[in-house]
Amino acid sequence: MKKITFALVGAASLALAACGGKGDDSLGENVQSNYENAAENLDAMADNTGNAAVADSLENQADALKAEGNRKEEAIDDADVNAANPAEANAAVNAM
Repeated sequence: MKKITFALVGAASLALAACGGKGDDSLGENVQSNYENAAENLDAMADNTGNAAVADSLENQADALKAEGNRKEEAIDDADVNAANPAEANAAVNAM
């Protein structure tokens, strides 16, 4: 699951980096949004399972993804990353 999330975050940061401008606020929001989307998918899976233990586990994973997305968004904003530089943007996102 983590590999998929990191791939999504990496792809999103590359796409955003191509937009130009400093963009660190947008980059952070985009990273957070990707984590939120992955968490929503886990919540939907939890809602569709008949197994309470599995549902609880999926909901806990979703909560962890949301928290991690928020943490990364703040860390990117605090790092003042230049999203116009793909190497810098990727390094910042992957180091978070």
